[in-house]
Amino acid sequence: MADNGDDDAQYRIKGGDYVVLKRGDIFKAVQIQPKKKVIFEKQWFFLDNAVDHLYSTTFEIVSGGVLQPKKLKDAESSTDTKAAGTDNRNIVDDGKSQKLTRDDIETLKEQGLKGQEIIQQLIDNSSTFKDKTEYAQDKYIKKKKKKYENTVTILKPSCRILAMMYHGREPGKICHLRYDTLAQMLTLANIHAGSKVLVFETCAGLVLGAVMERMGGYGSVIQMYPGGGPALWTPLPKSPVLTQSSPMWLRRRRSKTSLRQNSRGVQRNRTWRQIVAPDDLEKEQKEKRKEAKAQEKKVKLEEKRKKLAAAAALLEGRNADGLVIASRFHPCPVLMGLLKFLAPSRPFVVYSQYKEPLIECYTKLKEQGGTISLRLTDTWLRHYQVLPNRTHPLLLMSGGGGYVLSGTTVAMDRSKSAGSQRAEEPAPKRLKLTDTEG
Repeated sequence: MADNGDDDAQYRIKGGDYVVLKRGDIFKAVQIQPKKKVIFEKQWFFLDNAVDHLYSTTFEIVSGGVLQPKKLKDAESSTDTKAAGTDNRNIVDDGKSQKLTRDDIETLKEQGLKGQEIIQQLIDNSSTFKDKTEYAQDKYIKKKKKKYENTVTILKPSCRILAMMYHGREPGKICHLRYDTLAQMLTLANIHAGSKVLVFETCAGLVLGAVMERMGGYGSVIQMYPGGGPALWTPLPKSPVLTQSSPMWLRRRRSKTSLRQNSRGVQRNRTWRQIVAPDDLEKEQKEKRKEAKAQEKKVKLEEKRKKLAAAAALLEGRNADGLVIASRFHPCPVLMGLLKFLAPSRPFVVYSQYKEPLIECYTKLKEQGGTISLRLTDTWLRHYQVLPNRTHPLLLMSGGGGYVLSGTTVAMDRSKSAGSQRAEEPAPKRLKLTDTEG
């Protein structure tokens, strides 16, 4: 039973965890902190009651911003639709079919009615609902649920969910990398456990996290990054810098109090020493703090140097198993610089939002040699609505998921120089020009 509890603990929400809130097709990543107000889809609530519940649990937002797990019978309950019309031709949308006004709906909310009960009240007070077809009734109920049901689902973060969240909210941060394109990149690069992969990306760490998730903790990943450090794929909150020194006004107040207590029978020069002594002590403390900070910075630099040396040692063998590039920079110089670290017969994948940079990479690889099976592709994705008697593709779809250049490295025979290769080529024939009179 203890083992089952330990296995179950990893699927439960804990304080301080980063989670993803979901409502419909909208996602938002937040951190669970006690008594912290979270605003999601124009609603505010607290996540304190979500702790120790399982992930993928749907919660209902009640008064006061408190979350309550939605009961299974409430989740499975559907609004009764006894009668339905044959067509919608005689229904006129004049805004007079609904008897309830906005004030009436607000009154129902104040009385404590939940979303499903409000929807049932809207159906009962609608004069045209029974005349609508069954499909139109389902569409009406779905629209009202989206508006009045105060529910939110808490999901465990994964690369697929984060990719969907970023693509829906801030696609510019991930270079408009769509989740199906990311999946194709992982497949084309043959990412698997126990491999050594080179990654160069500026997609908020999404590609790096996807590679590490696919490897499952086995193998090694070497990340190349521009600038002073890699990008954090999880936005951590900034905390204020705390020091042990007290404010200046507090120190002055304490020194004046000590002077008043020791002023009787004490000479003036002794009082002056009492004023100067705290300042000297403060200077010593500042010097000690500076030395401690310098030592801490030195230790961090030494650790960083060791990590860089370990990464350089992995690159010295030039036997990496894969290369993944997805950045906002021009991929051609990056690709040409990192391709030499791959072992022969290893895949590489380059992503770009535009095809022109990848066409340049394709041309240079063809001229340079050392690669085969070069393919430049674009991805196309379309969602389908799957319902009884009305399965069809959705009208709205993503305009583009970017372009992917993939290929495989091969060993080149460099024993022959370029000059000898030119000497082996047959000389071109000279054309004989004849003068023509005319």
